[in-house]
This record gives sequence, structure tokens and C-alpha cells, in this order.
Amino acid sequence: MEYIARAMEPLVRETVSEYAAVLVTGPQQVGKSTMLNHVIAQTGRAIECVSLDNLTERRLASSDPAMFFQVHTPPVLVDEVQYAPELFSEIKEHIDRGAPAGSFWLTGSQQFRPMELTGESLAGRVAILSLSSLTQGENDGAVASPFSVSLPYWKQRQASVQPKPIGKLFEEMHRGAMPAIDAGRYSNLDVFYGSYVQTYIERDVRRLLGSVDALQFADFMRAVAARCSQMTNVAAIAEDVGLRPEKAKAWLSVLERSGITFYLHPYSNNQLKRTVKAPKLHFHDCGLVAYLTKWTSAQTMEAGAMSGAFMENFVVSEIWKSYLNAGMEPPLYYYRDHDAKEINLVIEADGELHPIEIKKTATPDKRMIKSFGALDRASVPRGCGAIVCAAESVSALDSNTLVIPASLL
Repeated sequence: MEYIARAMEPLVRETVSEYAAVLVTGPQQVGKSTMLNHVIAQTGRAIECVSLDNLTERRLASSDPAMFFQVHTPPVLVDEVQYAPELFSEIKEHIDRGAPAGSFWLTGSQQFRPMELTGESLAGRVAILSLSSLTQGENDGAVASPFSVSLPYWKQRQASVQPKPIGKLFEEMHRGAMPAIDAGRYSNLDVFYGSYVQTYIERDVRRLLGSVDALQFADFMRAVAARCSQMTNVAAIAEDVGLRPEKAKAWLSVLERSGITFYLHPYSNNQLKRTVKAPKLHFHDCGLVAYLTKWTSAQTMEAGAMSGAFMENFVVSEIWKSYLNAGMEPPLYYYRDHDAKEINLVIEADGELHPIEIKKTATPDKRMIKSFGALDRASVPRGCGAIVCAAESVSALDSNTLVIPASLL
């Protein structure tokens, strides 16, 4: 299977030269260990690789972490470290005794946050990076960087990447961005995603929730996928699946923690009084949404009732991943107030708010940005905005609004 270069590789090389422990988190099959092994091969270092999918290794790591690192002497790559969190205390001891940079290369399909590592005294001692499925730019071989609302940036991007027609864009959404699919290892999407969901429930969900009805959780995932790019309505999701709202909320937390979904929270500050409170729910990978919502082809998906939601989810996830790949917390929000004024995406960066509207059209017009003015009441000044759409080339509506082809993201 051909290796697809990942945008995060330079960041990994930088962090392993500075930190004794680097933890790459992300959902199953997004290429965490593959990327780390690729970086290791480039360094020429002899680093042992151990997977805690192996029950013997997992048992030793959990019961006797000190012996585990005597058997597997650092530097070592430990795959699926979430199965043995007992290792964290031992890693802390090694670091405190002066373990050199690049001693511990770790992966985990659970999203360990810095505050969760505080109890193990690892906060500040380990670099935590979040890897998701492939970006469009990684597939196209484009130079990676966080999303920018800058005309020179997009003109340069356009010079190196050929824009795609909307039909091709929906084909990529429908296929998804899992490395094994994009590298040509698997061709049957139903078989791949069906196995993916089953394995995800058996491994990740049951580890976080304990005993759970696999069929009911799969139905729950479908109900959530049907509401991608919408404000989260826990009660409606719970009613669809026959769950108590408290359980639906807990299950939503598992989807987020295991890297399947993420939330855009509404933007507000002390000058914006009438904004809504519910976050918007998005999936990291559109292919999984297409499978769960039973769109059998890109053509029916493009013509269907969810086409706008797919387009929005795709653009938001691409921008979100561009920040993750740079090791940055995505500064992304959405805006909606009680007067029904809505902006799909608001980026707060460098002391400015950048409103982004997402449309399937190839011919945007100024009526689509009439809600941008709602941000003028905020205490943070409004900067350049954009419409991300199916346009064929980079353009502008006016001096403060770019037109960016979604296929260049």
C-alpha cells in the first residue's frame, strides 16, 4: 500500500526532538502508528514498536509497567496506549530521571486531554498531537498550513492545485478520507465502513461505556449522522433511538472523545446578547456519515436533501484538521442569534473575527454574506471574510470577502 505523506510529519519531528514523550491521538485507522513508523524510518533510529492490541503485552503493561519498560527498553513506540494507562506513571518516572527527547512514542485512539494526564503528573511532560483522517491537501500533495483568509495564500494554492468540479468533490466526500481507502487498499466502501463501525463499537465504545447494545449504538450513530452540521438536539436524538436524554448525552461524549465527532461552539461575547447556546455537531470524516445515512453513491448524495449538510461538514472538517495538523487548537466557532442570522463558521485569530459562509453554489453573490454584519456589534473587530463554495477559481465579492473554491482546501 502506497504511503501518503501526512501534514503533521514536520511537527512530529520537531516535538520528538524536544519532548521525551509524544502522544498522537486519533480514531482507529487514521494512520497514527503508520505515520510514526514512517518518521522513525526517516530518522534511522532503532526504535522497538509494541502494540497493546497484543493481550500478553497489554497484561504486562497494566500489571507491571516497570518490567514492561525493562523488556521494551526506550526508545520505544507503544501503540494503543489507552489500554494500559498505568504506563503513564512509569513514563513520568523515566522523564524525571532524565529520559532524553524521543524516548516514548505513543499512540492512542482515546482523546487524552492535558487535564486528564494531570493525575499522572504527565501534564507538561508529554506533547499531545491529534491526528484525523486525511485532508484533501494531503491527498493532493499540497503544502499544508492552517487555514488562512488571505488572497495571496489562495492564489499561491491555486497555482499548485487544480480545482475540482463539484461532482468530483462529492465523490471524495462519499468515499471519505481514511488512508487505507485513499491508498487503494480497500474498494468496497460498505464492507469497509461496516467493519469499521463494528470494530469501533467492540473496542472503543465498550471500553469507555462497558456493556452496550451494539445494534442500539449503531442506530444511535445513524441518528447523530443524520444531524451533522446542525445544532445539537440531545432530546431529539434520544427520542429517535429510544434512549434517556442522559444516556444519549453520555454516548455523544464517547463519539467526541474517540475522535468520531467534534463540536463548533457558538461565538459570543459581552456585546452579543442574543446568540444561541447549543453547539453544532460535525464528523471528522464525511465517508462515515455517508455510510451511516445510507447514501449509496456520490451522485444521489449530491442531489439529495443532505447535500448542503455534507458540503458544510466537509469544509468545516477540512479547516478543523488544518489546525490539528499544525498542533493548534482550532479557533473555530459558528454564529446564530435569535433573529435567525447565521454564519456557518467564525474564525477568531490575531485579534479579528473572520466570518466564513459555506455554499454548494459555483456562483456566490452578496446576499449570502448579509449576516456577516452581525459581528460588527462584537468587541473584537471583523476582518476579512470568505465564501467557500464550488467556484472554479479564487475570486472576491468585495474588498473584504474572498471567494475560495472548496476543492482547494
